Amino acid sequence: MSRRQPPNHLARHAPIACALSLAIAACAQDGPPPEPPVPPEVLETVVVEPGVSREALARAVDDVFTAESVGETRAVIVMRGGEVVAERYAEDFPADTRHIGWSMSKSVTGVLIGMMVADGKLRLDDAAPVSTWQRSGDPRGEITLRHLLQMRSGLRHEEMADPVYTSAEVRMMYLDGRDDMAAWAKAQPLEHEPGSTFDYSTPTSVILADIATNLIAPDASAEARQVAMAEFVDARLAVPLGMTSLVGEYDAAGTLVGGSSFWATARDWALFGEFLRNGGSVSGAQIVPRGWIDFMRTPSPAAEDYGAQLWLNRANEAGRDYLFAQAGPDSAFAMIGHLGQYVIVSPQQRLTVVRLGKSDDAERAPLVDELADIFALYPGR
Repeated sequence: MSRRQPPNHLARHAPIACALSLAIAACAQDGPPPEPPVPPEVLETVVVEPGVSREALARAVDDVFTAESVGETRAVIVMRGGEVVAERYAEDFPADTRHIGWSMSKSVTGVLIGMMVADGKLRLDDAAPVSTWQRSGDPRGEITLRHLLQMRSGLRHEEMADPVYTSAEVRMMYLDGRDDMAAWAKAQPLEHEPGSTFDYSTPTSVILADIATNLIAPDASAEARQVAMAEFVDARLAVPLGMTSLVGEYDAAGTLVGGSSFWATARDWALFGEFLRNGGSVSGAQIVPRGWIDFMRTPSPAAEDYGAQLWLNRANEAGRDYLFAQAGPDSAFAMIGHLGQYVIVSPQQRLTVVRLGKSDDAERAPLVDELADIFALYPGR
């Protein structure tokens, strides 16, 4: 006897029944459906044992490259306990590419000043050694080195002004101040009493770089100033840290553009972050006193979220939200540069995370959220 065939109407509706069965099964499972597997090429950017789920870290790093509204990411490095646990680069930016730090350069300048203080050439609470400020009756003579480092000099340096061509950093670097940036920055009048008001300023860091250069090469030609500072940076910082790619830019007067123009590879920026995490030491050698790094990480009296040439992961009264104060330890700190350059360090978690790329102002907050997700994976936050 032949096997009976199902009625035509049942055969016609079989696909629908199958789909309904799958939907019911999906609804019956606990929680959201499982995430798809991490692509092998993404997983390979993370070491086998990164201290947390390898897949979770790979996804978090991948999000920094692929999430909507974060801009263009060119490099990400995650270091834990001194070891690289994740490293990824965009196609056109291989590992040996030097990236400009923009305002991350301020932190390098801050360390150079710390070396001068340790050498006994500068003192934090002495008047800043700027000769034009020491004339009788000039109120700028009250500006100390500490004020400059903590961005509370009181000088009229309006950063990120609108229209852009009126902004202090733009005028100094590209318009009327470009040939002698430090002279332009030092010539600005006081807008606030020295020490009273936080006012983030790229020209201030150029003044610091000029002070350092004048100590290294007093009364020297522009070329000699540049050579002397470059040699100092190499001998005292780049070589001891192993930052072989670190190089600075100089203006026509031979002054290091210390507020914005150090370049280094992603790995070397990570090495600098680790150097800060370890309190100014490398392989047991103290390159700058530990107390100086502690000072750089101490909140300014005028800004809870800023130390001395470093941003701090803390809330502030001005409403700035450059890091993730609500989601991470207040001991974390960061070097932050224009267009989304970040070296974020969390000593409590033994983490240093580098992100280099290009993100506009609207993309910065979503980008920081993705970076915060990396820190959230690790204990100790």
